[in-house]
Amino acid sequence: MARGDPGVWTMATIGRMFGGGAETFMGAPACDDPSAVKGRAALIGAPVATSYPSVGAYCAGAPAAIRAAASAYAANRGHVNFDLGAAALPDGALADCGDLGRDAADAAGNRLRIRNAVAAVLGAGAVPVVLGGDDSVPIPVLQGFAGQPALTVLQVDAHIDWREQVEGERWGLSSTMRRASEMGHVEAIVQVGARGIGSARPEDLAAAHDWGARIVTAETLALEGLEAALAQIPAGAQVFVALDLDALDPSAMPAVIAPTAGGLGYWQVLGLIKGAAARGRIAGMTMTEFMPDHDVQGRGAALAAQLLTSACGLIGAAGDARA
Repeated sequence: MARGDPGVWTMATIGRMFGGGAETFMGAPACDDPSAVKGRAALIGAPVATSYPSVGAYCAGAPAAIRAAASAYAANRGHVNFDLGAAALPDGALADCGDLGRDAADAAGNRLRIRNAVAAVLGAGAVPVVLGGDDSVPIPVLQGFAGQPALTVLQVDAHIDWREQVEGERWGLSSTMRRASEMGHVEAIVQVGARGIGSARPEDLAAAHDWGARIVTAETLALEGLEAALAQIPAGAQVFVALDLDALDPSAMPAVIAPTAGGLGYWQVLGLIKGAAARGRIAGMTMTEFMPDHDVQGRGAALAAQLLTSACGLIGAAGDARA
């Protein structure tokens, strides 16, 4: 086929060109036991935690789709990532623990599997990086940090997620930060990127402010720059990054359930992650809300994989997670 033929130049083509292609993320070493992780960070796929009956497990295919988008560069882990100015994934930076089992009818079981896997990774001295799944996934991930040093949660999201319940469900995606606020090991919450109309009602916003959440809207970030958000992170903090991909503008990330104009750009999101690492230490991360069925020519998956690669590279370059 000629170069001009439609559909020729895909991520799979790039993989063939550069010798990529792998089942794990970026071809990182596989690890079947989270308690025996050898990498400084451990990737865990969590296809579902607590689904709402009205929408179901609509992001369950996300871990596989994002791994597939990254597989084209599996042979290039040692190449320069110009987004970091360093090797993409240094040796020992990341192990891929694969996807956890899921049962759409057993949300409590899903949450327990996620919580236990995260606790096991932390026990092994590694940083858990959890690839969802919808935005209910961070709740059990954060629960897995019980007994660890206090966390500052940096939520990058189009929504503040402070509902007490939706459809009678307290553990769903619209209650993520409300549940986080109830955990004794969460000492601060910085929320960046809120815009448009979501599930939050005036009383939910008031509850967030009353607790002490520091909310930096997408408009404020656009007008005042990244420092408006990064200054809210305490120096030396143990930072947990909760990245909901609907924080990004839909022109760059179409594959979300609630695309909303006025979102963040790639460099803003990566700048927040880099800034968090500079302010303190990234202790854990989730990436959620990618909907493969809504993607356009794989662009959203490629963007998610690029962000995730950079985040894992930052964590991997930070040294031993026990330090």
